[in-house]
Amino acid sequence: MTVSFSDLALSEAIQRALVARGYSQPTPIQAQAIPHLLAMRDLLGVAQTGTGKTAAFALPILELLSRERVKPAAGTARVLVLTPTRELAIQISDSFRAYGKELPLRHTVVFGGVGHKPQMDALARGVDILVATPGRLLDLMQQRCVRFDRLACFVLDEADRMLDMGFLPDVKRIIKALPVQRQTLLFSATMPDDIAKLSGSILHDPVRVTVTPVSSTVELIEQRVLFVDTQQKRAALVAFLGDASVKKVLVFTRTKHGANRVAEQLGKSGIVAEAIHGNKSQSARQRALEGFRAGKVRVLVATDIASRGIDVEGISHVVNYDLPEVPETYVHRIGRTARAGNSGISLALCDRSERGLLKDIEKLTKQRITVIEAPVPAQRQAA
Repeated sequence: MTVSFSDLALSEAIQRALVARGYSQPTPIQAQAIPHLLAMRDLLGVAQTGTGKTAAFALPILELLSRERVKPAAGTARVLVLTPTRELAIQISDSFRAYGKELPLRHTVVFGGVGHKPQMDALARGVDILVATPGRLLDLMQQRCVRFDRLACFVLDEADRMLDMGFLPDVKRIIKALPVQRQTLLFSATMPDDIAKLSGSILHDPVRVTVTPVSSTVELIEQRVLFVDTQQKRAALVAFLGDASVKKVLVFTRTKHGANRVAEQLGKSGIVAEAIHGNKSQSARQRALEGFRAGKVRVLVATDIASRGIDVEGISHVVNYDLPEVPETYVHRIGRTARAGNSGISLALCDRSERGLLKDIEKLTKQRITVIEAPVPAQRQAA
């Protein structure tokens, strides 16, 4: 039986916001998670980005807050969503704003790389929903800008990414400051031992929802690999981008320097491209992302800061200019396309030194990646 959002006991205001965004049918994780979260259960969600997990927690949180009609006290937050990167924090905050546009709720987002004052002012008034990255939140907590004695719900998003980025000690310090009596949601694409232990310590009788295991790539993605010498990768990428059907492309490099170099080389070839990585300022990263979303930038060249959390609609192709050293990263990278039921194409440019990495990826995904002989889109090859 097909479930629709109207079956999920969400208010008319939220239903209208979903209709305005063109959403009628929940994704599997939304259909499974939302009823349990509305029943105030703790939840362990094993899901990659692209499965709709933000709405899976944002919609029931908005619903429960709107039912209570409690005004947040000054300097407090009723819900805390902790996420590893600034980009993901902004996207989650934007989702709460969009889904809750008709609800009288206050929310704010805090992250590093920008001034403290506006964030401190927003917290001073009290917020219903606080979306935060760990470092800046700890800083604001130490300055006594926010307290959590009235917290009702805590969401830990991208827990394994937190571990990868070295944030787990900060996360544990934040959790110690939260009330024991709360609803807790933990989402992770993978479940390494440290995250399994953490989930066991903070979740109470949780519902477990598992969607799209990391070892299985999205079925709608056509995966291709082109064997090419290292020095020929740039020409191969330019040739691939020469087809008009390749509209919105995310290109992954292994290093920040590599991302800059590829973006510059594409620019010299007349292709509008921007690089995004950790050395870019927050404003530069946001400009690049907004240009990419709006279609003004055709190609975004990124390091793995963008492999999770950069939720941009309509990415037609993902190119692995450099193959990642961790095979799971490949799955997260190509998962930027083929979202919301759409198809997508991924291309890996594999030089001789990367053959072993390709074998590791095929072993993880349990499938052979189709070898192509020329850097042209799969649609054209099939023609």
